[in-house]
Amino acid sequence: MFPQATSDPTIAKKQYYATNSPWEEKIGYYRAVRRGPFIFVSGTTAVDTSYNITSPKVLHLGDAKAQALIAFGEIVKAIQALGGQGAKSIVRTKMFVQRQEDCAAVAEAFTEVLGKQNGIDYGTAATMVVVGGFVDPDMLVEIECDAVMDAEA
Repeated sequence: MFPQATSDPTIAKKQYYATNSPWEEKIGYYRAVRRGPFIFVSGTTAVDTSYNITSPKVLHLGDAKAQALIAFGEIVKAIQALGGQGAKSIVRTKMFVQRQEDCAAVAEAFTEVLGKQNGIDYGTAATMVVVGGFVDPDMLVEIECDAVMDAEA
């Protein structure tokens, strides 16, 4: 006898958050996905997708901290759109940096937005990795986050 799939009404359905990023459309992914209390945010960069839908303009050329702050802002917006409390709901952050010399600047942006000094509701596990590059050479940083909603959210 083979196992059969069953429909369990207690299993939460997925919810999606999309932006007008051409990469989301072309590749077929969402900016963020929520299942139950868990929210997963895709790698996010600092681009102006209204500039050119086929090739978005990278914002703040050469400024890794500014790019990171924009990415964190987009991540917080995605989490809030799916019912989370923004930065307070984030439990894990992965930061990918193109140049070693930008690590300190990206860390400053992280500290401003998610650092534990912001209060008891803030703080996250974090990883920062230097990588060989991104889909656009002007991108200096890409950030992913995972969030968990509180029971009362």
